[in-house]
Amino acid sequence: MNGLEAAQRKMRDAGIADLAIDVFSDFYGKLAAGETGMIPEVDVDPLDGVDRAADLEVSLEDQRAAADVTAVIKLNGGLGTSMGMDRAKSLLDVREGRSFLDLIVAQVRGVREELGVRLPLVFMNSFRTSDDTRAVLERYPDLAVGDLPLEFLQNREPKLLEDDLTPVEWDDESLTWCPPGHGDLYTALATSGVLDTLLEQGFRYATISNSDNLGASPDPAMMGWFAASGAPYAAEVCLRTPADVKGGHLVVRKSDGRLVLRETAQTPDEDADAAADMQRHRYFHTNNLWFDLQALKARLEERGGVMGLPLIRNVKNVDPRDPSSPKVVQIESAMGAAVEVFDGATAIEVPRSRFLPVKTTNDLALLRSDVYDVADTGHVSAAVDEVPLVRLEKTYFGTIDAFEQRLPQVPSLREARSLTVRGDWTFGSGVRVVGDVELADTGSAERVADGEVLTGD
Repeated sequence: MNGLEAAQRKMRDAGIADLAIDVFSDFYGKLAAGETGMIPEVDVDPLDGVDRAADLEVSLEDQRAAADVTAVIKLNGGLGTSMGMDRAKSLLDVREGRSFLDLIVAQVRGVREELGVRLPLVFMNSFRTSDDTRAVLERYPDLAVGDLPLEFLQNREPKLLEDDLTPVEWDDESLTWCPPGHGDLYTALATSGVLDTLLEQGFRYATISNSDNLGASPDPAMMGWFAASGAPYAAEVCLRTPADVKGGHLVVRKSDGRLVLRETAQTPDEDADAAADMQRHRYFHTNNLWFDLQALKARLEERGGVMGLPLIRNVKNVDPRDPSSPKVVQIESAMGAAVEVFDGATAIEVPRSRFLPVKTTNDLALLRSDVYDVADTGHVSAAVDEVPLVRLEKTYFGTIDAFEQRLPQVPSLREARSLTVRGDWTFGSGVRVVGDVELADTGSAERVADGEVLTGD
């Protein structure tokens, strides 16, 4: 039995939907053929001339009409393993006992109450985050809309041994499976029946973002813009800064004029400098998306359920915590890559405030600090003109347990330009940071006293 047949059997025995197996098989064929998904600079032009959210003028009536046929979908499959977590990252507290999930619910409820619309909230969970998420959502018995579920599950697929692309075997069976990346969104919407249910209940559009990005709150003005655009698909982009040169960005394929998402892993080494040129490629991709549900349904039917997204070949250890464990390939895809699948797909420039992802404890420190205001409605907004740079030494602050042990209360950062912490420092309460501050590694554990004011001196 070859690798593909073995993987298909493993998926069927686990009860994976036939459509998800078909999509996996399509990607497996690309992987076995040596496809890399590379997008050379010579084949693309920069994205330019997109609409700006700051220029939108949408009447309240049009906002309400669009919001009433729009669904909010949050990608919630991440465990926060990069921060040493083994549960849904969205369960992390942000402020005063309110988690990412709590704030997302507040954001949706706020729009519902303001405009008097349905606006359903649906989470795409993984098999690892479903139980945790549902337990939190039980606190909101009025959240569901009609017959729509509050979640649908991302599919799973076998990890493949790097040398022969056969399904890996391991003592911990759960580690032999992996999620297929957030490009599985389209397959999971179909296999779960949620896409059909949304259409049956009269919903036409969806806005999609990551649950760790509280900046991507439901925006009725943008809902009105997307409905009026007639586009089947739209991506939110932001102007790049030096911190964004390694992220994915949209480009225009010369051969057919289509928008294409180019991730860092899809950029040839010799094109790295051109791809990082902020004057040439001005925008980065936020992973906040919009699509027309009817257009998605039609495209899936045209393609037999297989969207045909570009392959992302991700090599890891079968046990992420054990670098000596066998190397495996995880077949993944990016949901933003669907931009090239839809005729007439477009993009819109949004302010930086719609891109506040929390990928590291550095990001979490900023979000928990007074740099951001968090409203009762769940909306997060910067309280300063320029957000400071926070760099905490990963050895002592990289995991959430170590971070919270040393930073039980994040210092005031409103007067800071940057905070760099090298070494093992613990912060007391009421600490203020002013200007550019760096704490050196003294070789031993140190403490910043309660109420201390740290300055560049």
